[in-house]
Amino acid sequence: MTYQTEPTFAHGTPAKTGILLINLGTPDAPTTEAVRPYLKEFLGDPRVVEIPRAIWWLILNGIILNTRPKKSAAKYAKIWMSEGSPLRVHTGKQAVLLQGYLGERTKAPFVVDYAMRYGNPSIPSTLRKLKEQNCQRILIVPMYPQYAASSSGTAFDIVFAEVQQMRNTPALRTIKNFHDNPGYIKALANNINDYWMKNGRPEKLVMSFHGLPQFTLDKGDPYHCECHKTGRLLAYELGLKPEQYFISFQSRFGKAEWIKPYTTATLTELGKKKTKRVDVVCPGFVADCLETLEEIAMEGKEDFQHAGGGEYHYIPCLNERNDWMHALTDLVMENLQGWLIQPNAADLEQGRLRALAMGAKK
Repeated sequence: MTYQTEPTFAHGTPAKTGILLINLGTPDAPTTEAVRPYLKEFLGDPRVVEIPRAIWWLILNGIILNTRPKKSAAKYAKIWMSEGSPLRVHTGKQAVLLQGYLGERTKAPFVVDYAMRYGNPSIPSTLRKLKEQNCQRILIVPMYPQYAASSSGTAFDIVFAEVQQMRNTPALRTIKNFHDNPGYIKALANNINDYWMKNGRPEKLVMSFHGLPQFTLDKGDPYHCECHKTGRLLAYELGLKPEQYFISFQSRFGKAEWIKPYTTATLTELGKKKTKRVDVVCPGFVADCLETLEEIAMEGKEDFQHAGGGEYHYIPCLNERNDWMHALTDLVMENLQGWLIQPNAADLEQGRLRALAMGAKK
C-alpha cells in the first residue's frame, strides 16, 4: 500500500479536535445525469444491498440504472431547494450551528465539518480537510439515531478505510447511536407539541422509520429494536396511549419481505377506516430529505386520502431546531471527554524551539 503524503506541519501549531457529522447522501442536482452516479454508488454498496455481487451487478447495471435515475430525478425536483438538496442544506447548517454551540462550551481548538456517505462532500475528502487543519483527534457522528449496518455501519467502513491509508492516523471515536438519548427524545416531543399547538391534534400519529429487509433483523441488526424503543419513549414523552399511535417502516425496495408494518399499508388502512386526521413524523431522520418531503409528505398523503382518509399532516424533521442543536451539542460533549484540551502558548513555543534546535525546517 502507498500511504498518503501528510499535510505540511508547522511546529508549535496546536492540535485540534475534529467533529465529523455524516449523513446518507444526495445527488448534486435533481437531474438524471446527476442521480445515476449517486444511485450507482448507493445501491452498489454491499452493506445496502446484500445480494451476491455478480447477480446484483447485472440487475443494477442492466435494469435499475437504466430506469430508476429518471424517476428519482423527478422526485428530487419536487423537493429541491434554492440552496440545493434539502439534506445537504440542513446538514450543513447543523454543522455550522454545532460549531457555534460548542464554541460557547469550550475554548479548546476544534473543527466541525460534515460529509455524505454517498455523493458530495465525500467522507474521504472531508477527513483530509480535517487533517489539513491539524485535527489529531476526530469524533465520527453518523446522523442516524438508530444504528443499522446499512447506515452507520457503512459510514464507519469508509472512515476506517480512509484512515488506513494515512501515514499519521488520527485518534478516532465514534457515536454508534442515540436512539434513546433524553435530549433527542425531548426535542422530538417538543417539535411535535409545537406543531400541534399551531395546527391542532390528530386522531392518530404515525411514526415512520426507514425500512430494512426482514433478514437483517433475523441476522442480528439492532435497528428494528432501536426504532421501537425510540417510538415507545417518544409516545411516553407525548403522553400518548397505545391506541393513539403507530410505528411503521417506509422506503421498501424490491420484492423481498421488509420489516413490518409498512407505512404505505398503515396509511391505507387508516384511510379505509375513515380516520379524520393523521399526522406523520419521521423520528429516524434528523434532517428533511427525499424520504420525508416526497415519500411521506406527498406520496403518504395520496395513499391515505385515496383510501378515504381525511386531513393529513406531515410534521417536519428536527432540522435546525434550537433544542435539538443543544441536545446534539450535549451528545458531542459527552463523547469528547478528555479530548478538549486548551493549548498552553508557552508550551507550544518551547516545543517549536526544541524542534528547530533538532533540525526541523520550521
